[in-house]
This record gives sequence, structure tokens and C-alpha cells, in this order.
Amino acid sequence: MKFDLVIRNGRIVSPQRTYAGDDIAVKDGKIAAIDRSGSFSDSKKTIDAAGKYILPGIIDAHVHFREPGYEYKEDFGTGSTAAACGGVTTVMDMPNNLPFCSTPAALKEKLRKIKSKAYVDYGLVVAIVGETVELIPALARAGANVFKIFMGSTVGGVPAPDDGGMLRAFERVRETGLRVGVHAENNPIMDYFTTKLKAAGRTDPLAHVEARPAVAEAEAVQRAILLARTAGCRLHICHLSSREGVVLVRAARAGGMDVSAETGPHYLLLDENYMKKVGGIMKINPPVRSRDHAEALWQGILDGTIGMIDTDHSPHSREEKFNDDIWKVSPGFVGVETTVPLMLTQVNAGRLSLNHYVKLAAENPARAFNLYPRKGAIAVGSDGDFTIVDLDREGTIDGNKLHSRNTVTPFDGWKVKGMPVYAVVRGNIVMKDGEIVGRPKGRHIKAIVRF
Repeated sequence: MKFDLVIRNGRIVSPQRTYAGDDIAVKDGKIAAIDRSGSFSDSKKTIDAAGKYILPGIIDAHVHFREPGYEYKEDFGTGSTAAACGGVTTVMDMPNNLPFCSTPAALKEKLRKIKSKAYVDYGLVVAIVGETVELIPALARAGANVFKIFMGSTVGGVPAPDDGGMLRAFERVRETGLRVGVHAENNPIMDYFTTKLKAAGRTDPLAHVEARPAVAEAEAVQRAILLARTAGCRLHICHLSSREGVVLVRAARAGGMDVSAETGPHYLLLDENYMKKVGGIMKINPPVRSRDHAEALWQGILDGTIGMIDTDHSPHSREEKFNDDIWKVSPGFVGVETTVPLMLTQVNAGRLSLNHYVKLAAENPARAFNLYPRKGAIAVGSDGDFTIVDLDREGTIDGNKLHSRNTVTPFDGWKVKGMPVYAVVRGNIVMKDGEIVGRPKGRHIKAIVRF
């Protein structure tokens, strides 16, 4: 058999083990065989991964590629280029577009617009707003991968259903077997502190942190857990940022509830004091908090409470990010291109193993969002998705060299050790040494649903 791609001489990494001595062959987009080195002699393309580590394709399950409606910030072409150049091979794109991706018609139109632009594979997250709760089964049939409820204020002003509507939404999603993600923040609490801080004349960066205290996240996480447990719905907590949130998710999981949680590199590696240095560049919702919260998040990763590393990649123009008045700064920044080197640096520093990173960034998101084992695994029959990394390669994050349309990042100038050198999507080499190779061949990957 003539294969489309053979990867030779690398060390294969799974959550359970790292081993050398086998080569991987891909045919028609799927892993066709894994066998001892030298077994596959006939292939259209070959990657020599000697000295490198072969990971399952990295999944970023929380990106905002902004199309349709906000293409001046990002579009699927520039966003997926950044993903591929960062070693990410599959993304989950968020729904706060114009119009909101909350109806079958909007979902189908979004799929049409982005179809020919993506360099990586993608799933789509669909927003649940009050009037669309009963459309959930139709949305699942139309290709929704995940549903999302914005409990707190967000870019685009996606309205949250009331608590009764949330409960009904969880019941309807349960019927599909898919998962609901929540942006968990309590608006009345945040409105109270925002009003108070503005009245006091506060416009400094830390006012944003104080306006969104940990209790605002914790209350919303607790409410979402209660409603999801009542409905029997699978729940996902987006961008967990607080010690209190970790405690609540840990208790829910210990009680047998199917609740997953993600955090991002910025919550792990930055703290609120860094905001004094970079200002509104670091503004994001929920905010980056004090170091004790970061340490609680690390503990949550190590004990399995937090199962995913995602980025909340959310680019804005420079005009939207640079303002002396923090209330006028848009929340969010790029992340999809920097997450792999940042986390590999932590692997090199000994904060987590490479195997655990693969679990967080490949296997767990694939399992949580009904894509496993098509995604998230190096196994015969799985998609031929690989992130090949050089743990010894060093570099510096340079915002001017990132591939998003807007590239403002609080990590500008950070030294990293451990870099992605190839990104392969269904056997197609899409990135080599940090630059795009070939044409966009990304596809929408449908989740497995119950009907």
C-alpha cells in the first residue's frame, strides 16, 4: 500500500506513555498503521521526526475567530493560520458573532462562509438565548458541536436566558448527548462593583479585576452546577479563573457529576500585578487574579479537577486595546498561536509532564465534546492529526510576528523553550517550522449525537 504520509523516528506521546521505535502511516486522512521503524517504505510524503516528540493534534476548544460580523478583528482564515502556526490542529469557535450563532439558519450560514478558509479542523459552539431554547434539537442536527450560555456580560452582548430558561435549555441539551459550556459570571454582582468603582473615579487597570471578584464567578459556577445536575446535563465551565471555582468543580466531580472545566495559560502564568506593567492589554473576562488563584488552578490541573487548557483566543484591534481608561478597553487578546510553546515551557520547567499535557490539550477535549477517538488520539483509525514538537528549541514570543489579524498579547517578549515544528491535519502538513504549508483544507468535524 502506498501511504499519503509516513512519520518516522519520533517519540510518540500519549497520556499514558512516551515511546520510540515505531513509525506512523496515514492514508486517506486516517492513521492506517503504526509499526516498527522502517516498516513503511512507500509514501508520497515523509516527515523525519528524529529527536522530536509526536503528539496527537492539539485541540483549542475555546477560540473567537470573529466571523461573521467582526472580521476587522479576525476571520477564519487569519485565525486558523495562527492556530496552525502555533501547532493547534482543531479548534472550537465561539458563537458571539453578528448575527449570534444561535439558530440553524445562522449556523448553516457561518459554515458556508468559513468552509474554504480554514487551515485546521473545527467545531462550532452555538449560543443559547431565551428565544432559541426550543431550537436545540434542530441545532444539534444542523451540526452544533457544543452549546453555550453566557451568564455574564461579553463581547457582542449575547443575552443570557433567565434561570428557568437555563434549566429548560439543560433539559433539551441532555436529549442530544452534547454538552453545555457556560461563561460563569454573576452580572448583578459585577454591576454593583462596577458602579461603585466608577463613582469613585477609578479608571486604572486593576479596577477591572476588582469589578469582577471571585465570588461573581463562584456564584455562577454553583448555579450552573445545580441546574445542570437537576437536568442531568453534561456541563462545561469555560475559562475557570478562581480558587473558589476550582473547589466547586472538584466537589461536583467527586459527587459523580459529568462536569468538565478549562483554564488558560494566562490564568496560570500571569497575575493581577502583571496588569500594572502591561495595562489594558491584559484585560479579559473573567480577569486574571492574584497568585493564590493561579496556584489553585495549577492544583486543579494536577489533580484532574481541570481537564483542559484552552485559550479564549479573542483578538481586538490596537485601538480597542490601548486606552488609559480601563472601562473603554475591550476584553480579550490572542492566544491560539502561543499556547503550545507556553505550556511546553512549563513541561520543561517540571510543572507537568508531557503526557499530562497531551491529556489536557488533546484527549480530554476530544472526549468532552464527542470527538474521541477520531480526534485526540494516535491510534489506527483516528484522524491523522499530529503536533510534532521540539522540546529543546528556544524562542521569544513576538507579537509582531504572530499570524492573527490583530496580535496584541500580554506575553510579548516572553522566552519559551519547547516549540511546535509541524502541524498535520488529517495527513496534510499545514505548518512547518512556524509557517503555513499548502492550502486551507480544514473541515467541520461533527460531534456524535444521540439522534
